[in-house]
Amino acid sequence: MSGVLVVMEQRGGVWNRMSFETLAAGQEISKALGCGCSAAVAGDAVAGLAQELAAKALDKVYAVEHPLLAGYTPDGFTAALAALIRETNPRLVLFPHTYQVRDYAPKLATRLDRVLVSDVIKTRVEGGEPILVRLLFQGKLNGDVRLSGAGPHFASIQAGAYRAENVAAGTAAVETVTPTIGEIRSKPQAPFREGARAVDLTTAEIIVSVGRGIKEKENIPVVEELAKALGAELAASRPICDNGWLPMERQVGSSGQTVAPKMYMAIGISGAIQHLVGMKGSKTIVAINKDSNAPIFEVADIGVVGDLFEVVPALVEEIKKAKGA
Repeated sequence: MSGVLVVMEQRGGVWNRMSFETLAAGQEISKALGCGCSAAVAGDAVAGLAQELAAKALDKVYAVEHPLLAGYTPDGFTAALAALIRETNPRLVLFPHTYQVRDYAPKLATRLDRVLVSDVIKTRVEGGEPILVRLLFQGKLNGDVRLSGAGPHFASIQAGAYRAENVAAGTAAVETVTPTIGEIRSKPQAPFREGARAVDLTTAEIIVSVGRGIKEKENIPVVEELAKALGAELAASRPICDNGWLPMERQVGSSGQTVAPKMYMAIGISGAIQHLVGMKGSKTIVAINKDSNAPIFEVADIGVVGDLFEVVPALVEEIKKAKGA
């Protein structure tokens, strides 16, 4: 049985950034297990993407190509990846925990008579066996999942659990695989978007997020000024979006988007577990809250105890001075 296989995700020749977070996880796990790590990318004409992966520290890169994989379908991806996994027989198969993976990975695991451990936030190795850690009860508890029996085992990695920039460089050979794909029963439609203003917070490098501490809708511009000064995306905790003060597409948390920017600023956010689940993978967390006992300070790298209506305008002024604005 071979080592770890990371299934990357792309759409229209563009990588999903979570793929490289998962690749970082795969490299780390394979090193701890003392085995190899390979990667696969599926689609039509993915040779260019496979060559990008060939510059990473991998044993092999599999370019799984077929005209029926040009557009995503669960039937096509399940058939193609099942064939690859049967041929390569990996010990562990990792996916990014995306909407697409949530659609087809359970089907793929079931076809191979295995289970899928979804939304993994951390891994470790004990006694030569991988332990997968996942959230339970909307993040209130962490659960250790010990893998037993013959592989392959399947797991999806939560956004922000690993850092994409930690992917090690190297050289790898590329193998093109042309799978046999039978009938495609589903007909894909255009990807769903909630509205014309829909924003993907997962791609933002800096996020300024606002919570109940803003008190009322008319005060939102106070935080908007900070976001503008930093060139950041504006986000919010659930109560702000539930009240209609900001669009639902800007909600961060277990029922919103899961983000992992370089910097996340939590303004007037107490830090309920449902919110922490969506942002605790951020590289640097800055919290501003007048309650020194707010849970947000437990995960913050930088904490400011103070009134946001005093701290934020002063911070905006200093940022503008630093920029010479």
